[in-house]
Amino acid sequence: MSAKIDYKSAGVDIEAGNEAVRRIKSHVARTHSAAVLTGLGSFGTMFSLSDAIKGMIDPVMVQSTDGVGTKTKVTVMAGRYEALGHDLVAAVAGDIAVMGAKPLTFLDYVGLHKTDPAVVEELVRGMTAACFDAGIALVGGETAEMPAVYAEGDLDVVGFVTGVVEREKLLTGAGIVPGDALYAINSSGLHTNGFSLARKLFFEIGGYAIDATPEEFGGKSLADVLLAPHANYVAPIQSILGAGIPVKGMAHITGGGLVENVPRIIPDGLGVVVDRATWTPQPVFATMQRLGDIDDLEMHRTFNMGVGLVIVAPAGLQDDLAAALGDFPALRVWELGRVEAGTTGVRFSGV
Repeated sequence: MSAKIDYKSAGVDIEAGNEAVRRIKSHVARTHSAAVLTGLGSFGTMFSLSDAIKGMIDPVMVQSTDGVGTKTKVTVMAGRYEALGHDLVAAVAGDIAVMGAKPLTFLDYVGLHKTDPAVVEELVRGMTAACFDAGIALVGGETAEMPAVYAEGDLDVVGFVTGVVEREKLLTGAGIVPGDALYAINSSGLHTNGFSLARKLFFEIGGYAIDATPEEFGGKSLADVLLAPHANYVAPIQSILGAGIPVKGMAHITGGGLVENVPRIIPDGLGVVVDRATWTPQPVFATMQRLGDIDDLEMHRTFNMGVGLVIVAPAGLQDDLAAALGDFPALRVWELGRVEAGTTGVRFSGV
């Protein structure tokens, strides 16, 4: 007689999934306001828009989705999961915040070889902390245990954000003109992009262990530096816009770096010049460039190079921007370059 078969014997542990849900309920609840009309476990999520669009004439819904790439691999190597949850929210919510939208709700997908309730709890703890800081409600998600799809130890995380903005306050870059200034706000490190190259450089070419402490990192381990959480720009952006600063466009510097992200908001027929002498990237970038003998252009189109956010506005507003960022001591602002006519793309000077 054949052995009795159940779902667990096929590789899926239902009880582990249930335990994960039990662990995350209290974390998720701290992000909820009266606008959230459903708790975890419903077939769908319900969110009241009455307060979010109150007083708006022409509200526009803005949505985005993204993951964190192969930063998951470094996370697993280090066994640190909470920061990855923070990364996911910061990466996805930042993409709609730069369009002028206020993020309202967040959903997540977590795919795993095996469900470890402690790991899921760490991930969600990071998500809820980032959501709380940004005033976003984590309204639901999906944890998928698929041993036939994900190799042992593998995981994937994807986030989905929805926000709203008055149509006339959308930031599209349409009003940008030659002579407008580019203002930079610093990143906190690699954020969530370029990790396929970073892993090759450090672990294959450099032969580093995850807990190595290269001298140039000032006592920090490689895990500390590579897993530094993605800066959460939602509240800082809202502070800048709330201060009435005449921002014309913003670019979240993600995959593609300055080279590919800034042109996304620049009107046709215009380009930008970036003064490379105005800042010094964190040491991790110089270390990677040295390990791979990588040219400057490749570095700037793979990594953020220390710039996480670019704001385009009239010249002479650096002090106003700095004042608006007064509640965010980890962030600094500087003039990065200018918009110019008769060109396209990004041109670097001061290299």
